[in-house]
Amino acid sequence: MSTHLDELEARSIYIIREAYNRLDPMCMLWSIGKDSTAMLWLVRKAFYGRVPFDLVLLDTGMEMDEVYAFRDWLIKEWGLKTVINWPCPPEEEMDPTLPPATRAAMRKTEGLRGLLLEKQYKGVICGIRRDEQSMRAKERVFSPRTIDGAWDFKEQPAEFWDQYKTEFPEGAHLRIHPILHWTETDIWRYTQHENIPCCDLYFARDGKRYRSLGEKNITNPIISDAVNIDEIIAELETTKTPERAGRAMDKETEDSFEKLRARGYM
Repeated sequence: MSTHLDELEARSIYIIREAYNRLDPMCMLWSIGKDSTAMLWLVRKAFYGRVPFDLVLLDTGMEMDEVYAFRDWLIKEWGLKTVINWPCPPEEEMDPTLPPATRAAMRKTEGLRGLLLEKQYKGVICGIRRDEQSMRAKERVFSPRTIDGAWDFKEQPAEFWDQYKTEFPEGAHLRIHPILHWTETDIWRYTQHENIPCCDLYFARDGKRYRSLGEKNITNPIISDAVNIDEIIAELETTKTPERAGRAMDKETEDSFEKLRARGYM
């Protein structure tokens, strides 16, 4: 493995172990996409094949059929024993003032809120990266949240020399981001090197593929001929199309994503 990937892996495993050592109870969100599946691989490396905390799927019932099939296959393939399939509330219960696709995406935020209220997790591991979206570029590795999941990017602790603050007021929880420092290309190079399984929807069919996996009612494929990881990496080295180009809520209003993040969206 290249020195660059070695360094990324080592830092992520350090973050995962540090979170596990300091926060209890804790869970990890698994969206079944490329990022969170690579992160799940890192967790299994960190704990010698085990996942020592709950693995949570926030389920809207609107994932694509291929995503559900991949989930079921990987649970059996990797012998995942701590999976919680957590149902999200219906769209009609979401804030009616939000645009349609943003309202649909809000279901996972509300699902996570219900999960936290019931399970009282102190730490939630999430598979986001800074290069995905401008709001995520402002994140910390250990990011404090209020009881309702609200996030104020202006009130975050400094993180120098891999020193992370993990003590916060009662009722708050931490979002932990072990792959925040990775890029989309890093994820694909690591997936290729480690031979990590991923959903077939990432590979082109009839001139289109999914670059980011979301619910089928608010996610669209991009134009692409990339049918394997080498071709995906080559495409990423030249494209000017943003990773979330297929996500409908990102296009509704200028601040749609910002509103979601402020309310607790992953």
